[in-house]
Amino acid sequence: MKAKIIITPKKAVVDPQGKAVQRALEQLGYQGSEAVHVGHYLEIETTGDPETARQQLDHACHKFLSNPVIEDYRLELSDS
Repeated sequence: MKAKIIITPKKAVVDPQGKAVQRALEQLGYQGSEAVHVGHYLEIETTGDPETARQQLDHACHKFLSNPVIEDYRLELSDS
């Protein structure tokens, strides 16, 4: 089973990396981006019961992989 975890800054948090990327896009001629958010993407291969894996990964996301004060995360499990 594969877990896909996407971690992004919360909407209310200033994202200096996102602002830098947005400015660079504009300087390169790409117009129209209202906001850019830079985050993290993780893939974790796991075995066992899907519900147990989800609970454990959710706990890991909340306690270690993300900072819940300034980041949101989305966890997806798939069979591939």
